Amino acid sequence: MAGQPLTARKPVIRNSGMSAQRYEFQTETKRLLDLMINSLYSNKDIFLRELVSNASDALDRRRFAAVTKPELLAADEDLEIRLQADTEARTLSVSDNGIGMSRDEVISNLGTIARSGTAEFSELLAAGEESADVPELIGQFGVGFYSSFLVADNVTVVTRKAGEAKATRWQSDGSGSYTIDDAERDGPGTTITLHLKSADDDAGLGDYTTLVTVRRVVKHYSDFVSYPIQWIDSKAEGDAEPQTLNSMKAIWARPESEVSGDEYNEFYKHISHDWTEPLLRLSTRIEGTFEARSLLFVPSRAPFDLFMPEATQRGIQLYIKRVFIMDECEQLIPRYLRFVKGVVDAEDLPLNVSREILQQNRQIRAIRKHLTKKVLDRLNILQRDELAEYKKFWTEFGAVLKEGLLYSQERDERIYDLVLCESTRESGELTTLEDYVDRMSEDQDVIYVITARTAEAARRSPHLEAFRDKGVDVLIFTDPVDEVWLNQNPEYQGKNFRSVGQGEIDLEAPKGCQDETAAAQKDEQPPEYGELLLALRAALQDQVKDVRMSKRLRSSAVCLVTDEGDITPELERLMRASGQKVGNVKRILELNPKHPVVEKLSAMFADSSSNPLIGDYAKLLYGQAVLAEGGELDEPGEFARLIADLMVRAG
Repeated sequence: MAGQPLTARKPVIRNSGMSAQRYEFQTETKRLLDLMINSLYSNKDIFLRELVSNASDALDRRRFAAVTKPELLAADEDLEIRLQADTEARTLSVSDNGIGMSRDEVISNLGTIARSGTAEFSELLAAGEESADVPELIGQFGVGFYSSFLVADNVTVVTRKAGEAKATRWQSDGSGSYTIDDAERDGPGTTITLHLKSADDDAGLGDYTTLVTVRRVVKHYSDFVSYPIQWIDSKAEGDAEPQTLNSMKAIWARPESEVSGDEYNEFYKHISHDWTEPLLRLSTRIEGTFEARSLLFVPSRAPFDLFMPEATQRGIQLYIKRVFIMDECEQLIPRYLRFVKGVVDAEDLPLNVSREILQQNRQIRAIRKHLTKKVLDRLNILQRDELAEYKKFWTEFGAVLKEGLLYSQERDERIYDLVLCESTRESGELTTLEDYVDRMSEDQDVIYVITARTAEAARRSPHLEAFRDKGVDVLIFTDPVDEVWLNQNPEYQGKNFRSVGQGEIDLEAPKGCQDETAAAQKDEQPPEYGELLLALRAALQDQVKDVRMSKRLRSSAVCLVTDEGDITPELERLMRASGQKVGNVKRILELNPKHPVVEKLSAMFADSSSNPLIGDYAKLLYGQAVLAEGGELDEPGEFARLIADLMVRAG
């Protein structure tokens, strides 16, 4: 029977006679179901779109698995999706003969909301996201299956994994628990049976047990699905032929003039399982020594697992002559563009191509180069013509796009042109690198930058005091990736990036002579401070590399700077978090020679160079510098004691 088409074999589903096991939903899942039922009432049609998309994915995965394991799919077996309703019992079933699920996969996929996303979803709920746009919130977490409870008060899933003999039954009324039981199914695949709620014609959606309603939903949402979606008339007598409800036309192969915007948007939702509409759409075609088509989308919102390396994200699907090959073809797009969704249909690749072969394939490399250029060019046009929309994109995906600046083989001017960041010139406003360079003064030959965890923290940094005093604009970068690419000595339009918190800065030096001037003055401290600095270095020899007078401070007494060539504290933290071994990188303590605290400390040292308080004040100044940049003290208790002692002496 395995070789018969799905419509002919009509899988038989039987109880196994064993007792079912009961499981509790996670708290987040219960709250999600409540949100969906109460907030998506007018958008009930989407449940069928989600179930059909899941079925299509299952068919894709079985066909792909059969490339290496032909025994998983008989040569004469037709892959399809079947819809069947019972008007009297008010049930609607969605069946496929796809890859199916094992018992463990059922528990993992249907018993937990978005698996690794539970904590993030819970945090959003706790933050009051119930009042936000619930469809967008749910779309972030890929939980389309749960939309079944929009129309059903009880859902039963019977599934059998291809290559296995046992089937599994999952059943729930969505109230807080579900049961798992053994079952029997005639062949691999999945059948989802919805026990529909009472008809609600007031919403104008119709009855989901009727052909007219189901056909309307399928044509609207799933007409492009590449497998036949068959309607089985449960009342038909004999061997009545099923009705095919979708056209199965590859949407990327159709002329754009024949495809509406709504059709493109529904196709995007189908392949991405995102409930929101895409921000951008891009159709391309490669012609010449080989041919390929692509239909790509940029989402409007970042998925919750965008920065989870272990997560399987829905990226670009590979087709060969409109035959599905794989769901996540990472060779087709660089990692820093992993937010792009869509399909690529190549004409000249072998159908049994493997991931290993793809890594070495010349055509794949050419397609990757072509897609990268087209996506970056399209983003550049969006930035130029629709800056407000581009800023929305940057808020969601800017940190990912900047990963492209980490790799020499990918790095080029186009990515730099797309970078947005705040600057000290205007709070809250984003600027491009090009705009910054255009407004630089003639005597400024570097791009000044500062990194911090937030823009507010950056603006409070003492490192900016001289720049603010001189009216020199500084770019603010706040993403963790900025610490990495800015540490690789990048340049833009022939100008190097220079951190205001690294090395010696002297804005009074002539153009192009800052480094030479700083080097010449390094050991030429004012004579009244020379011995004091030696004493402070001795007191802080375990904490700092050097102590010197500063040319960047104006109002603050002290700050810490990173020496030229050393990694920043934040980069050191990131490297340690990733498991890399990093030595103890000491920094340089800079003092403001005109600050009253430094002047009084100098006077105290002049009176008695052996005064034991000199060491205590050195530790206080160091702790103040750490706290001023948002750092954490190694010994907060010792710092608190020194503060208390100072207050007692002051009293």
